Amino acid sequence: MALDPTGLDLPNKPGVYLFRRADERVTYVGKATDLHSRVRSYFTPNPDRKMVPRLVEDSDRVDFIVTKSPSDALILERQLIREHKPRYNSMLKDDKSYPFIALTDHEHPRIIYTRHPPEGSLRWGPFSDPGAAKRVIQLLRRQFGIRDCPELLPQGCLAMHIGLCHGPCIDETGYDEHVAAAISVLDGDAGVLIGSLQKDMDAASHAQKYEEAATSRDLIGSVQRTVSQQVVHSRFYQDCDAIGFASRGDTGMVVVLNAKDGIVQGQLEYPLIHRGDIADSVACVLAEHYSSTKPPRTVLVPAPIGESIGAWLSERRGSAVDVRVPQRGELAQLRGMADQNAEAQVERHQKRRSGSLEQAAADDAARLLG
Repeated sequence: MALDPTGLDLPNKPGVYLFRRADERVTYVGKATDLHSRVRSYFTPNPDRKMVPRLVEDSDRVDFIVTKSPSDALILERQLIREHKPRYNSMLKDDKSYPFIALTDHEHPRIIYTRHPPEGSLRWGPFSDPGAAKRVIQLLRRQFGIRDCPELLPQGCLAMHIGLCHGPCIDETGYDEHVAAAISVLDGDAGVLIGSLQKDMDAASHAQKYEEAATSRDLIGSVQRTVSQQVVHSRFYQDCDAIGFASRGDTGMVVVLNAKDGIVQGQLEYPLIHRGDIADSVACVLAEHYSSTKPPRTVLVPAPIGESIGAWLSERRGSAVDVRVPQRGELAQLRGMADQNAEAQVERHQKRRSGSLEQAAADDAARLLG
């Protein structure tokens, strides 16, 4: 059964879209700056790719995931292609990969820019802006003295002598604290570092050293871009679901955004009649969703839902489930992304319901006139 374009109600937001068959198999994954406009383009009279008519004929519906930015959509698209291996995607035969920032698992970790993070390393990324990632590594080396040399040298290295390395090969005192500070920045707590750069920029500008001010400004931008790209991929997302909620009137929508092994993998939507109590609506959906699905280790919710549902989830899993309302950091950003998708879905649901009511009214009018 071919797709009907009249039933597509996608938001004018960045994200990824997934063409699916009735059996849930993904046939194509794409990214968009504007989901609505991009997906509608597949139904133009003269599609720009030969495979488009076959794709439309071979698909039954289009799902979507809203992201914070087009850059996040680009990263998520690649991950979903690798996960689902859709028939109509190119399958990324060149295997081009985006870079990561990694801290090795050595006794004195080194920081590296790599497309293939070493086993056991802490990693951040992938990043769609490689230049920004490289500048952040340089900044962290300068600020915290994190080593990047492949091996420790008894006499020290050039980087140590010019102040770019703390020199753990000579004196390891304080190196662990420097590494912890760098990890904190990469995990999203970059406020102190950005504040320091802002002071440097203001001082340089006041002294009319405009090139130095511009350098600090560019570094601030690099840190912000690098930290902001952690929403769709993070070492914190090992096994968790983020629950999003939105409502308009008595129409509610709960979204379960699933993340595993550091990657956002997909979502499910649950429309419901909302009676005004968010916790009650969310708890109702969680009971339905996890009655047939093993709960993850962590469930991120928009509001406290009570101890009883948490105890039930732990019983269903067979081990403790951490149910929490994240307030800051990457887990809070992931849960916010779930809210964005719930908002987009409730808007879509209302448009469809409005269209159905209008059609019913038109049919009634036709019968009366007939």
